Amino acid sequence: MSEKKKMNVGITGMTCSACSARIEKVLNKMEGVEANVNLAMEKANIRYDDAVTPDEITSRIEKLGYGVQKERVELDIQGMTCSACSTRIQKALNKTEGVNEASINLATEAGVVEYDPDQLSVDDILRKVEKLGYHAVTKQTREEQKEKKEEEIQEKKRKLWISAILSFPLLYTMFAHLPWDIGVPVPSILMNPWFQFLLATPVQFYIGAPFYKGAYRALSNKSANMDVLVALGTSAAYFYSLVEAIRAEMNLGAMPELYFETSAVLITLILVGKLFEALAKGRTTAALTKLLNLQAKEATVIRKGKEEKVPVEQVQVGDELIVKPGEKIPVDGIVLSGMTSIDESMITGESIPVDKQEGEPVIGSTINKNGTIHMKAERVGKDTALAGIVNIVEEAQGSKAPIQRTADNISGIFVPIVVGIALVTFGIWISFIAPGEWPPALEAAIAVLVIACPCALGLATPTSIMVGTGKGAEQGILFKGGEYLEGTHRLTTILLDKTGTVTKGKPEVTDFISFEEDKKLLSLVVAAEKSSEHPLAEAIVQYGEAQGITRSGTPEFEAVPGHGVKAVVDGKQVDIGTRKLMEREDIAFESYLEEMAELEQEGKTVMFIAVDGEMRGYIAVADTVKETSKQAIAELKKMGLAVYMVTGDNSRTAEAIAKEVGIDGVFAEVLPEEKADKVKELQKRGEKVAMVGDGINDAPSLATADIGIAIGTGSDVAIETADITLVGGDLVHLSQAIRLSRKTMRNIRQNLFWALAYNSAGIPVATLGLLAPWVAGAAMAFSSVSVVTNSLRLKRVKM
Repeated sequence: MSEKKKMNVGITGMTCSACSARIEKVLNKMEGVEANVNLAMEKANIRYDDAVTPDEITSRIEKLGYGVQKERVELDIQGMTCSACSTRIQKALNKTEGVNEASINLATEAGVVEYDPDQLSVDDILRKVEKLGYHAVTKQTREEQKEKKEEEIQEKKRKLWISAILSFPLLYTMFAHLPWDIGVPVPSILMNPWFQFLLATPVQFYIGAPFYKGAYRALSNKSANMDVLVALGTSAAYFYSLVEAIRAEMNLGAMPELYFETSAVLITLILVGKLFEALAKGRTTAALTKLLNLQAKEATVIRKGKEEKVPVEQVQVGDELIVKPGEKIPVDGIVLSGMTSIDESMITGESIPVDKQEGEPVIGSTINKNGTIHMKAERVGKDTALAGIVNIVEEAQGSKAPIQRTADNISGIFVPIVVGIALVTFGIWISFIAPGEWPPALEAAIAVLVIACPCALGLATPTSIMVGTGKGAEQGILFKGGEYLEGTHRLTTILLDKTGTVTKGKPEVTDFISFEEDKKLLSLVVAAEKSSEHPLAEAIVQYGEAQGITRSGTPEFEAVPGHGVKAVVDGKQVDIGTRKLMEREDIAFESYLEEMAELEQEGKTVMFIAVDGEMRGYIAVADTVKETSKQAIAELKKMGLAVYMVTGDNSRTAEAIAKEVGIDGVFAEVLPEEKADKVKELQKRGEKVAMVGDGINDAPSLATADIGIAIGTGSDVAIETADITLVGGDLVHLSQAIRLSRKTMRNIRQNLFWALAYNSAGIPVATLGLLAPWVAGAAMAFSSVSVVTNSLRLKRVKM
């Protein structure tokens, strides 16, 4: 039996010994886990074996409703050449004592490591990566990263030029080997073995040095990667040519079989592919760069009564700022005075400017259109909405989708198999097809090695994930990881919370019927409701203000829970409420029940208005449907998804809302704690369920669903729990998110198919000797570039 591993995790949210006992009990029920939870230290000491992973343990704690404190470090890793490299580093780190989880991304040349600081340090992690033969540093600033990438591209261009200049004369000599005379003169100096040797050697050992270093690292760690294939193939061609040159020198008159051009041209073509790949990779992060460029550079701060321009980094929470028309809002905050409209499209994806006035929130990096405002800074730096979006996008782009893990596993065993096929090919050719003839056997073996390089396979998934999550962020759709981008395409059922998701979440007056002068009655109603804190009362007061009626509250006021309000206004007794209140006060209302029922059928809450014991009218209030909900739901149904709604409202109101927006299935009168049960009920039917909600009470159901989707205008708890956030709060983005997921997965499958099909088709052709090594090299380079280019097509998809 293998020795148990150890991990220590900090746990937040425990309030008493019952909490720690519950966590401990649940963890100890997991197979292979022994846990001891300390309430005072807010820590869990856990021992586990191979039957469970650290991720499963932390996930179990989080599902219990507690937080897990994780130390993590982001790394930039240099020296990876294919997915076999990233897979090897990831495996080695995940086997390291104290590492909870490591994720290495070939496309971004970066990694994220979650670890236990009690067991190892960041320096230990860096040394582990260095020991594997790669160079790792902690994440650099964005400017440093950009400069470094530019330097790397310039270095690639410089080496490519050197390699191309040295390789071109060797490529030219291939005209001399054509079976027919095409009239192209080939100088005799180019056919000299030692002249070719002088040209090929710098390409082989200076330009090709990274391939040898990479191959050595891989083999010393008992694995193989792309570098092994390239180093083997080009070395075979180079050293065979060197032997032939020496043989010709010793046997005057002998005609040497030279393949210096094969090794040099192969390396040059691979460099071309790597350069194009690096340039294309830069475009995959364009969405993130665009987000970063949105940030305001300066802010006008009021200090000591004077306006002062400062870099946005110097703005502090509580600072008062002036934002003029055309300027960017520097940080997140609240309007203190002034009115304007703000273009929030870069954050929410909504193209229509939003009106803002005193007391309303504003988002950093959005554009102030037409009015000067005085605002207060509430969130700055990494706490702003834009910084949070950038962080989510970065994490999503660095994460791995399950389909990528499959590709990584294939890459891990692919290279050794290819080396075996190349050796068998060489043996068959030299033994049976062309007995004793090294040149054709060597050509066939080299072609097999080169055509099978798994670069395209390693890039197939991460590039699509990077572009897909970036495209989503541009539209106000935030995927928290590649696994959620992948999982969304499998959804079959959408469960929508009503309040704040399908509806605006804010009651509004829809009907006001007065049996006497409207303004006079409405004035009494506003004065009576002004003293109430009920949301319906707030809606009535706002309605009155919109009609030009502003009244102070009355001291003679009584709220009757579940019934309504009673107040004395201008010497008159005013009663506003349900039929229960009317019955209690012995006020006749029966003749209006039919009208009341009609309004309630429309999902409205109706309140009678009585003055001095006599009916004077009624008022209807409803949580109105969002303008885009009907369109969004129709789009979801068109996509073949079943759409349900869940609410705590009564059946009549719920059915009315559902009918209005086109929802077929309704779960009404559901308590907050029962919403998760409804998700499970649908899952038991075999459905893949997405729960869409915005409130704190939606958090359990968001966590239970296959994919939890939070409305970005909702509570922080809901957003934190969800897997996807729709920043603007518009349900139209929901169908866009599903469509983007489907198109991204289609793109990934295309990439994987062509990467595997290319190798599968190319290897047999190469073994038959029908593929020249330099053609194989060009095809291999083209395959990597084509995969990245195909991924970039996602940037143009219509959502």
